[in-house]
Amino acid sequence: MILDRRQLLGASGAFLALAACGKGAGASGVLRVGSQKGGTKALLLASGALEGPRYTVEWSEFPAAQNLLEALGSGAVDLGLIGDAPFQFAYQSGSPIKAVAVQSVPDPQEGTLSILVAKGSPLQSLQDLIGKKVATTHGSIGHYLVLRALAANGLKADAVKVVFLSPSDSRAALQTGAVDAWSVWAPYTVAALAEGARIVVDGRSYSQGNSFDVANEQAIADKRPLLQDFLAREARAMEWSQGHTAEFAKVLARETGLPEAIALGTVQRARRARTPIDDALIKDQQVIFDTFRNAGEFKGNRPIAQAFQPIG
Repeated sequence: MILDRRQLLGASGAFLALAACGKGAGASGVLRVGSQKGGTKALLLASGALEGPRYTVEWSEFPAAQNLLEALGSGAVDLGLIGDAPFQFAYQSGSPIKAVAVQSVPDPQEGTLSILVAKGSPLQSLQDLIGKKVATTHGSIGHYLVLRALAANGLKADAVKVVFLSPSDSRAALQTGAVDAWSVWAPYTVAALAEGARIVVDGRSYSQGNSFDVANEQAIADKRPLLQDFLAREARAMEWSQGHTAEFAKVLARETGLPEAIALGTVQRARRARTPIDDALIKDQQVIFDTFRNAGEFKGNRPIAQAFQPIG
């Protein structure tokens, strides 16, 4: 079901505007930016990188990539940060979106992306998951991790029973034993590990950790100067975060309600940097495309290279 803008913003949680002070550089207008829990908004607020533009940034927050992608596709927001797997899932469905910039995690840490089991579970490896129930969110990077890990180890996509749930419902299902494992990303991994969960599949072996700043095609046409300015500020914020993890974690905890220790663990596991859109990236995205397609998850065949429209 496609939601209208009012429904999307209502479902996404807090919605606010950061009014510009009118003294900085950049074109005037409004840029509507979507942020996932623990994502772009916390980083930009913590770093102070949004001080000074002539335009206004309107934030809307979403619990997961799928909700943000729906908002981007419908034009309810102009820009949002999305993991590469859910982006490909949406792009191949025909959504009018493009990736305009790339972020990567140069030194990913254990627990950034993982398949977890509950404390006390006898399961120890991917092989132990055969025939078991694994919770994840449909089209997410967690979903991709399950499919890619199976394929890389010569197993079919139906070797495990994938149960599609939201992150919060997946957590509850793992705790109650309704599922045997949970494929998920930080900050959910960090919180689950603190509660005693254990990693059985480490995502670093199967994912490059790329995320994309994704824009609606109409926003690219109509708001290019705003997008350019925002992306430059975001890049500066990422540089700032490398040396200010504690300060970033405090704002992240305040914005998300996470305990500060969990926020700090999340920041330490996902130190991002701007990276180029190049042939190596396209090749990596082809692996994601093939993984989903071979598993029968989508039938689209839009050229991977056409999913990118760099703005700099």
